[in-house]
Amino acid sequence: MKPSWVLRGWFRFLRSMIAFFILIAFLKICTAQSQTPPIYLAITLNATEFPTEDYYDYIVVGGGTAGCPLAATLSQNYKVLLIERGGVPYGRPNLMSQEGFLPTLLQGDQFDSPAQAFTSEDGVPNARGRVLGGGSAINAGFYSRADKGFYRKSGINWDMRLVNVSYEWVERAIVFRPELQSWQAAIRDGLLEAGLGPYNGFTVDHLVGTKIGGSTFDSSGARRTAADLLSYSKAENIRVALYATAERVILSTSSGFDNSELSAIGVTYRDGMGHYHHALVHDEGEVILSAGALGSPQLMLLSGIGSRPYLSSWGIPVAQHLPYVGQFLYDNPRNGISVVPPIPLEHSLIQVVGITDSGTFIEAASTIIPFITPAYSIFIRSPSSPLYLTVATIMEKIAEPLSSGSLLLASTDVRVNPVVRFNYFTDPSDLQKCVIGMRKIGDVLRSQSMADFRFTQWYGERDFRFVGPALPLDLSDDMLMGDFCRRTVSTIWHYHGGCLVGKVVDQELRVLGINTLRVVDGSVLTVSPGTNPQATLMMLGR
Repeated sequence: MKPSWVLRGWFRFLRSMIAFFILIAFLKICTAQSQTPPIYLAITLNATEFPTEDYYDYIVVGGGTAGCPLAATLSQNYKVLLIERGGVPYGRPNLMSQEGFLPTLLQGDQFDSPAQAFTSEDGVPNARGRVLGGGSAINAGFYSRADKGFYRKSGINWDMRLVNVSYEWVERAIVFRPELQSWQAAIRDGLLEAGLGPYNGFTVDHLVGTKIGGSTFDSSGARRTAADLLSYSKAENIRVALYATAERVILSTSSGFDNSELSAIGVTYRDGMGHYHHALVHDEGEVILSAGALGSPQLMLLSGIGSRPYLSSWGIPVAQHLPYVGQFLYDNPRNGISVVPPIPLEHSLIQVVGITDSGTFIEAASTIIPFITPAYSIFIRSPSSPLYLTVATIMEKIAEPLSSGSLLLASTDVRVNPVVRFNYFTDPSDLQKCVIGMRKIGDVLRSQSMADFRFTQWYGERDFRFVGPALPLDLSDDMLMGDFCRRTVSTIWHYHGGCLVGKVVDQELRVLGINTLRVVDGSVLTVSPGTNPQATLMMLGR
C-alpha cells in the first residue's frame, strides 16, 4: 500500500490538472463568446418585425442543417423567406464551444432552449434543434461525407458532380482538421490494434478502416454551424424570421393547376407575441419544408396531409390522403461504455472513427463533468469548491437499422413535441450488429493503447473503472451481449425518416399529389448517410 503522503500528493496533482483543463475550457468558452459577429446577422429579424402578409418566391420552413444552405442558394436568384422557430447561436457560449455540448443537451426544455428535449416511447431521452443552424448547432461537430451506397439506396436523383461541388462549398466555410490529443489519439491507435484498418489518416471521405474526420469546431474550439452558410446569401433577396413558429402550410386548389390536385401557396406562422403572419408565394414559387425528421411530418399532419382516418380522429380537415406521413421513422442505436481514467483528459468530441465492414461505426469522446454529492448525505460533507470528474467514452453506432417506428401527434399545438417511437432492436439483425460492434469495443479496451487509462488495483492488476454498465465478462455469449445492448441503448441523435422518398415525396422531393410543396431534410431518408449525417444534409440543401 502506498504511504498516505504519496496518495495526498497524487490527489493534489489530479485536482490541479483537472483545474487546469477547466481553466482551458473556460478560456475556450470565452473565446467562442467573443467571436466576430457573423455576417448572417444582417439578414435576421425577430418575427415580430415582419408584416402580417408578404410575398416571396420561396418559403423555407426550418433554418436547420439543410434549410440554411438551401435558403442561401435560392437567394442568389430569388426572393426567399427562411422561417426559424429559435434564435441565433451567436452569443450563446454553450452552443458555440465544444465544452458546452453536454450542458446544451442537458438543459433542454419544452418551449425555449436551443435543444428541445424529448423522450421517445422507447424510454430513450433525445433532443432536436431549436436554433438557427438546427442540429448542426447542438451536435458533436463531426463531419464526414456519405458512403457510396447511400446515394443508391436513398431513392433521390443525384448528380454526383454537383454532389461533390456542394460538399466542397460547405467545407470551405465551416470544416476544419482537428488536432488529436491524448484520448482521441489513443482511440485511433486502439482501433488499429483491434484490427480496424487500414489507417486512412485525415479525410472527409467514407472509407472502411480508421480515420480522422473533419470537424465544425475550429482550432480554438469555436463552433461553426449551417447558419454560417447563410453568409453566402445574396442579402437583398433573403430574410430570416427568428422566433417564428410555422403552424401550417396554406393549401389551395385555385392557383391555376388541375383542380384535382392541391398546391401550397404559403405558410401561416406565429411570432413570439402570439401574432399570426401569412407568408405567401408568387406564381411558380414553392414552399419547402426543412423542419427535420420530427418537424416536417408533424407540420404536414397539422396541415391536413396524412392518413385520412388518423387526421379525422384529431378533427383535422383532410387535404391530402398520404398514409405514410410520420411512418418509417428510424433512429440509429448507440451503445457504449464510459470509464473514469486515472489521468486527467481534455474535452474532446468525436474526431476519430472506426468504420467496419459489418455495419457499425466506433467513435469516442472525453468530457469533464461535475461530481454531484449524494443529496442529504450525512456522511459526505459538501466540498468547499466544485469537484470534477473526467469521463472517457467509447461508443458504437449501428448503420442502416431495419427497425422502424412512427410519429404521432401529441397535440394540435405545433410547439408540443410529437409522440415518437423508434422500436430499437425489433429487427434481429440490428441487435446482431450491436453485438458485433460492442465486441469490437472490447477488442479496443484490451489493446495496449488503452493501458494508461486503467487503474492499478490493490492486488496489482490493472483494470478500468466504469461509469455505468461494464461490458459482460464473456464477450462470446450472444445472450449476455444482446441483453447488454437492449439495457444500454441510447441515441446518437441521427434519427431520420417520416417523409420517405417513394412514400411521401418523389425522387425530386416533391410531396406526392401536391404542387409547389417539397421536403428537403433528413425526414426523406431511409438510411442515415455515412457515420454522421450533417455533411450530407448540408450538401443536400446546397
